[in-house]
Order: sequence, then C-alpha cells, then structure tokens
Amino acid sequence: MTDAILHFTHELMSSWWIYLALFGFAALDGFFPAVPSETLVVTAGVFAALGEPNLYAVIAVAAAGAFLGDHVSYGLGRGAGGRMLDRLEPGTKRHKMSLWARNALEERGGLVLVVARYVPGGRTAVTLTMGAVRYPLRSFSFFAGLAAVSWGLYCSLVGYIGGKAFEDNPLKGVALGIGLALTVTSIVEVVRHQRHKRRTPQPQVEDDAELVQTGER
Repeated sequence: MTDAILHFTHELMSSWWIYLALFGFAALDGFFPAVPSETLVVTAGVFAALGEPNLYAVIAVAAAGAFLGDHVSYGLGRGAGGRMLDRLEPGTKRHKMSLWARNALEERGGLVLVVARYVPGGRTAVTLTMGAVRYPLRSFSFFAGLAAVSWGLYCSLVGYIGGKAFEDNPLKGVALGIGLALTVTSIVEVVRHQRHKRRTPQPQVEDDAELVQTGER
C-alpha cells in the first residue's frame, strides 16, 4: 500500500498538472478555507527536494494562487461582505474572527493581512473585512502580495526541509513538513490569543472599604 501511494504521488508530482493543482488549491483557500492548500504545497516542497517538481515554480505558483484567492475574497467583501459579517451569530468562531479582523485592521492596517496568513480562518476573515470596509485596493494588493509570497516561501521551504531530512522516505518528509507547519501555526495562534487576553479589559474589583461604606449607607 505504501509503495502504491509513493508511486502515485511521484507520478503526480512529476506531472505539469501539479502546478495547476497548486494554483487552484491556493486560490480556493483564499475564500474557502476548507481547502487544504498548505498540505499540498508542503508535499510539493518535499518532493521538490527529491528533484521534481521545481521548487521555485512551486513557490511562484502557490503565491500566485494565494494572491488571486485573496482578491476574490476582497471582492466578495466589497459586494455583500458587510451584510454577511453583520449577520454572523455572536459567540460563534466566525463572529470572533470577524471582530479580531476588524480590531487588528484598525490597529495595524494592512500588515494584519500578512499575519492572518498564519492564523486558522484568519485570512478569509481579514480579506472579507478589508473589502467590506472599502480598504484601498492598491494598498490591499501590496499587502496581499507580501502575504502570498511569504506564505508560498514558508510552506514550500518547510516541505523542502522535510524532504531533505528524509530523502529515502518521502512520506516521513511529508509528515515532518506538515508537523512543522502545524507547530508554527499553533505558536502564532497561542501568541495571538495571549495578546488578546492581555488587551481585554478585566472587571475591576471594588475596594473592601468602599464596599463596607456602600453597605453602611
């Protein structure tokens, strides 16, 4: 079974179809986060370490797809995104991500789009929000380009490292690459969560003396 999987994967990675798949998955992931684009890019990076596909082409195609997907999401935001965000049910994960995107956009502007590339569900929330608030398209494209290139480099090189570490067993290289990617994503999410907790105002406890005085009154 393992040999069959390896043979099929080698065939896929050595075909020009892999570049079309990388582009399509990365583009879809920009506005439909259920698509596992990171996994495919990391896997392509692993096999690039073994010779095929070409590492530079993987980076370029993945980045181009991500760039396009972000602009599709931005366009959806400019259209009906505002109404979509307003209808999100309070307390849900999507609503929380929307609030985070709005607050982060106010604090850090376009740079939040680069960071959101590594936050689960963050990229779509941010691009939709930027479209909904009519963030300037030229500035959006600039930061979307930075985010796409950094993401393409990151996923491809993480996979490449895994491939070099396990040249004799590409499946282990894929597992290592995906594990590294998940670790980095988890660290980013923990840091974001901790920063959010520190910035959230804590309810103040009244002084005991004031409570006593209030009670006496």
